Formats: sequence, C-alpha cells, structure tokens
Amino acid sequence: HRRGIAERAKERGIVLASHDDATRAHVDEGRDFGIRVAEFPTTLEAARASREAGLSVLMGGPNVVRGGSHSGNVSARDLARHGLLDILSSDYIPFSLIQSAFFLGEVVDEVDLPAAVAMVSRTPAAAVGLEDRGEIVAGKRADLVRVRVEEHIPIVRTVWREGERVA
Repeated sequence: HRRGIAERAKERGIVLASHDDATRAHVDEGRDFGIRVAEFPTTLEAARASREAGLSVLMGGPNVVRGGSHSGNVSARDLARHGLLDILSSDYIPFSLIQSAFFLGEVVDEVDLPAAVAMVSRTPAAAVGLEDRGEIVAGKRADLVRVRVEEHIPIVRTVWREGERVA
C-alpha cells in the first residue's frame, strides 16, 4: 500500500516525508519510495543516513527549545551541532517555529541566526519545490515577518504576504 501511495503522490508532484526513521534500513526504504524529507529521525544514525541519501532533515521547534525530544529521541540541537539539521517545523506548538529559529543560534555555536532563519524559510520551501518563496530575493513572493526580540523572546510585529501587509 505504501508503494502505491508513493507512486500516486509522485504522479501528482506531491513531496513525501518519512517519519521517525531510526535506522539506515528505514531511510533506504523511504528513499526507494521517493521520500525527500526525513521528518523527525529518531537517531543520529538515521539523520546521517538521511543526509547521505540526499534527504532534507526536519526536526520540531519544541525539541530545540526543550533541549531534546519529549519521547527520548535524538536532540535537534545535537543534529544541528553535527550539521545534520535542515528544516525546523512548529510540530505541536505553533509559536515554537519562530522561537526555535531565534533560540537555536543562541544555544548551538555551529548555527547563526541567518542559518536558523533559513531553516524555517528558504530550506523548507526548496525541499518541497516552492521555488517562488523562502528568501528575500527580487521576483519572489515577499512573505515577510518583522520581529523584535525582547528578553530572548521573539515578538512578531508585522506580517506581509506577497508584499501586502496582513498583520
């Protein structure tokens, strides 16, 4: 059934992600199905195998902020330290997306703020084929968020969607 779903998704241009891969075998199976994003690898081994297979590695913002997985899996911070973290998602706490982008650069020496912001903008957009967004470049959508940081907490001040202010 999974192969059939993967084939239909590919026919429709839908990007697939794996979930909770723990071993190289899991990653290899996903790669064979056309997976392009490794969502929440549970081990350093799976994250390394995902990178070697050309997959983008995605972890949740709550994992970054908490300092580890709530279920005992590999830490997103550790993956960042090893250069194995590409994408941050909000997972089950929406605010964690912006919070983790600003926080990651403070707690992981190997990641600066521009690199962390790319993990919530340019990198995820590219991973799923949305080439018209994700970075500030002439001709792209101009989806922007103005943020002010107060006492290490990012506060959204203004939002633009396709160049139009919406909040």
